[in-house]
Amino acid sequence: MVKIVLYHNPGCSKSRGALELLEARDSGLEVVEYLKAPLTKPQLEALLDQLEGSPDQLVRKDKHFRELGLNSEDYKSREDVAQVLVDHPRLMERPVAVVSGRAVIGRPPERVLSLLD
Repeated sequence: MVKIVLYHNPGCSKSRGALELLEARDSGLEVVEYLKAPLTKPQLEALLDQLEGSPDQLVRKDKHFRELGLNSEDYKSREDVAQVLVDHPRLMERPVAVVSGRAVIGRPPERVLSLLD
């Protein structure tokens, strides 16, 4: 059985959708509600190392981001992204699934299934 870690926000419809898809697969699923148990900087850096693409994709540039007065140009590097997510865990894009050292952001939720192929 494949072990899957899902960084989950139950208040997010995309995250709930990814959770349903993974539960239906009857896989070894570990759900981490990252708002209840925020990730440390080393954990975030390790997660960023597992994602394909640029580190800034893990940061939500939503209304909350703008309300904080943040500028997306300041959060491009792995270290800067990890630090902003330590400071503001709510800004982490969700859901994020990790399998065997590979991670994807589940937008759309079906994308998490690509880790199981």
